[in-house]
Amino acid sequence: MEVCLIVAVDEKNAIGKDNRLLCRLSGDMKNFKELTTGYPVIMGRKTFDSLPKGALPNRVNIVLTRDEEKIFENAISCNSVEEVMNLRVIKNCEKCFVIGGQEIYKHFFDIADKIYLTSIRHTFEDADAFFPEIDIDYWRINSVSDEFKADEKNEYPYFFAVYERLQKKR
Repeated sequence: MEVCLIVAVDEKNAIGKDNRLLCRLSGDMKNFKELTTGYPVIMGRKTFDSLPKGALPNRVNIVLTRDEEKIFENAISCNSVEEVMNLRVIKNCEKCFVIGGQEIYKHFFDIADKIYLTSIRHTFEDADAFFPEIDIDYWRINSVSDEFKADEKNEYPYFFAVYERLQKKR
């Protein structure tokens, strides 16, 4: 089973501000939906709470939270990475996607096999959430798309990159 991180970052690895995405790029949202539909998605409570329509459709939503009493509509609640990884739905799938936020990415970073990264060609100065640094001693770029230019649906230029883990950290 492949653990995949999927994230959109700016030029300084920023991913959010005030529990919101830095921007909404139509092309990134379409790519996210195409990649994650049909697979379990793992997120933190703040990310789940920020979803405009609740649980993402056509995906098993798993929320990692410290609150053992919290119930999430149309989602599975877990209190540890180990609990998430031992879920039958995770063990029986080809891959799963970790979708944020900052703390959840940190928890799964060292066990992830792939990173699906959208690189936004912009720096958001007031960002307050960041993605971990990708150490090239442990990761290699498997593929990079052409750059997509800013247009009426995408405020900033961006491109997609896929990283594969070379080796696990010791």
